[in-house]
Amino acid sequence: MDVKEAVMRRRSVRGFLSQPVDPAIVRRVMAAANRAPSGGNVQPWHITAATGAPLAALKRAMAESYGAVEPEPEYAIYPPHLPEPYRSRRFANGEQLYASLGIPRADKAARLRWLGQNYQFFGAPAALFIHTPRFMGPPQWADLGMWMQSVMLLLLEEGLQSCAQECWSRYPGIVRRFLPIPTEHVLFAAIAIGHEDKAAPANALRTDRAPLDEVATFIGFPD
Repeated sequence: MDVKEAVMRRRSVRGFLSQPVDPAIVRRVMAAANRAPSGGNVQPWHITAATGAPLAALKRAMAESYGAVEPEPEYAIYPPHLPEPYRSRRFANGEQLYASLGIPRADKAARLRWLGQNYQFFGAPAALFIHTPRFMGPPQWADLGMWMQSVMLLLLEEGLQSCAQECWSRYPGIVRRFLPIPTEHVLFAAIAIGHEDKAAPANALRTDRAPLDEVATFIGFPD
């Protein structure tokens, strides 16, 4: 697999097998991802990797808390009143996902139940929680994203799939009951890791991307 193939094949997998993940692979991938770009070589990423009994306990707690406990978000995942074209892109993504699951727009209860699967890692047996000191700013948050992308591409090379999940930033208090994430750190996101369940309907989804000319301006380049 070359780099382009990995970039094109990477996607958010929302259905995993219970098959355990080899810890050696996780360690190998994380060590390689530490070569991700970092402004000033600050390396602001802190990672808590979880599997087995601790992760199972967190999943159980979230199953009990989802819908019953108010979120305590670390940050706003989306800007308020998201304007076009970003609003339409986000809306289309949701509609495509629910269509793949056969959940109509009117069935709000079913949609909420599906959203709750985020907090079960869609069945994934391993996860990474990415956090960083609260004094870090937007440039360092960008470094976190580059580290996460590196991890997800390296997992693909190892035959594993993943799903980046900002949703975990909404329940930092519950996460900290089970994992040693300092209160002085922002819980930025998590990554679900596992073997893809190819029979899961959500995994048939392939999201669209805007054409290059919609997002890029070329100055001085020949036509």
